[in-house]
Amino acid sequence: MIQSMTGYGKTITELPNKKITVELKSLNSKNLDLNARIPSFYREKELQMRNKVSRALVRGKVDFSIYVEVTGEETSAAVNKAVVKEYMRQLAEINEDVPSELLKMAVRMPDALKTEREEIDPKEFLTIIESIDTALENLIDYRTSEGADLEVDLSKRLDLITEHLEAVIKMDPDRVTAVKDRLHKAVSDLKEQVDENRFEQELIYYLEKYDITEEIVRLKSHLSYFKETMDNSESQGKKLGFISQELGREINTIGSKSNYAPMQQLVVKMKDELEKIKEQSLNIL
Repeated sequence: MIQSMTGYGKTITELPNKKITVELKSLNSKNLDLNARIPSFYREKELQMRNKVSRALVRGKVDFSIYVEVTGEETSAAVNKAVVKEYMRQLAEINEDVPSELLKMAVRMPDALKTEREEIDPKEFLTIIESIDTALENLIDYRTSEGADLEVDLSKRLDLITEHLEAVIKMDPDRVTAVKDRLHKAVSDLKEQVDENRFEQELIYYLEKYDITEEIVRLKSHLSYFKETMDNSESQGKKLGFISQELGREINTIGSKSNYAPMQQLVVKMKDELEKIKEQSLNIL
């Protein structure tokens, strides 16, 4: 069963004083590329959260975000009264303005506000971890659904390549006959007497050189292996990419050896389907 690297998962959790949103987006990438946007308040737990996401998603360009919206009266910022009063005193010495105006200027000065850092509430962090787990489940479900669609498309294209290959096999005797006739005609056009035994030996050598039996056997084997890998319990996008390369190698060799226009047309059709398979394989986990 294959999985797509494209996915999306989101959870929203309501706490007494805040609303926490966890969002995960995933696109295709050769390896895991994790970009995290986490409020500074949770930075000390960032490594733990990143490791959780990394273990679950394995590959892909992943955007991991946590948004916090304060909905109650809770705040970590407070006015630094002593500092503000000192600013106002100094400003009054410079400019005898009304106290309200001095206050407006003082609160804009550095250190007028102080942020009191509190330890993360273990219960709150446990809620965040549970939200991450749910978002991951949603994203993996999305990947699985996309993977099912990919598998249907890939199977269809593999079947088309198999159909074209069967047509190549059926056409091969006609190709051999056409090559023989072409060589006989070329020799007869020379209007020279040739040794028939020697000609037959050269013809056999020529036909062996352009024989595609081995390529057909290997191509069938690679097609079967591709399907087996898709049916594996784990998604193996990189492996499918490597098998695609082997499929291309055998198809190209058949094309170069065929030396027969109708067969080369079938090879072009196989190449077209294979290119679509390669494109789809890039998005497989």
